[in-house]
Amino acid sequence: FAVDNATLTRFFALHFLLPFLIAALVMIHLIYLHKTGSSNPLGTQPNIDKIPFHPFFTIKDIVGIISVIYLLTILTLQTPYMLSDPDNFTPANPLVTPVHIQPEWYFLFAYAILRSIP
Repeated sequence: FAVDNATLTRFFALHFLLPFLIAALVMIHLIYLHKTGSSNPLGTQPNIDKIPFHPFFTIKDIVGIISVIYLLTILTLQTPYMLSDPDNFTPANPLVTPVHIQPEWYFLFAYAILRSIP
């Protein structure tokens, strides 16, 4: 077997369409779960002490999302460089390589692997 252009095209198409298929199956599952309800293995009364989802949890989630977006907006507009690396503010000199070059935190595992190989 060989990886050819047709194989890559099919692979990319699969990886593009698979999340939509999974989302559709999740929606179908939620619709059927909403219609029939989930099973109750204990056999007790399931409708005691319940809070309806829509008015309470929907508003609670919307308030939480709006407050997080508000705080992140304030953080980025008031202090845009607070979370950035201090080395980004040193003037660039193309003739001198910095002594300590280290990648971002999400590449550190690959950097450690590269440094361990002689």
